[in-house]
This record gives sequence, structure tokens and C-alpha cells, in this order.
Amino acid sequence: MKFLIIYLILINLIAVIVTVHDKVAAVKGNWRVKERTLLLLSALGGSPAMLLTMLLIRHKTRKAKFMVGIPLIMILQAVIVFLVLRYGFGIL
Repeated sequence: MKFLIIYLILINLIAVIVTVHDKVAAVKGNWRVKERTLLLLSALGGSPAMLLTMLLIRHKTRKAKFMVGIPLIMILQAVIVFLVLRYGFGIL
């Protein structure tokens, strides 16, 4: 369980850093982070921090892929956590 908490903290921190980097790059007209990389970070557990960061810095907020996709990823993750906690599956 300790490993899971450390992992989630790290992946959320990475998601924030990458999202802010992409916003700065967009403003400056520099190299951008691929959308699939942002969505992958979200799917790997960084969705809460990424969504909050996107809303705070107003980045990707006009893209349905992110404003619908990330909350859907979060719902799916919550369902998975519920099922694992409820039925075990030997994961935790």
C-alpha cells in the first residue's frame, strides 16, 4: 500500500510538471507534448492533478478529448478501485 501511495504522488507530480511544460511551450510556440502522452499520464494515475492543473492554468480546456476524456478516465479508475476493494482480485 505504501508503494501505491508513493507511486500516485509521483505520477500526479509528473502530470502537473508535464502539463505546465506543455502550456509554457504553447505560449512560447516551442515543441509541445503529444496529446497521447498527456492522456497516458492521466490513465497511469495522474488524472486528478492533471485535470486540476489544466483548469487552473486554462490549458486544453477547449478540447473535449481532455475535458471529457480525463473525467471519464477518473471515473473508470474509481470503478476499478471500488471493484478491487470490494472483491479483492488479489491485487492489494
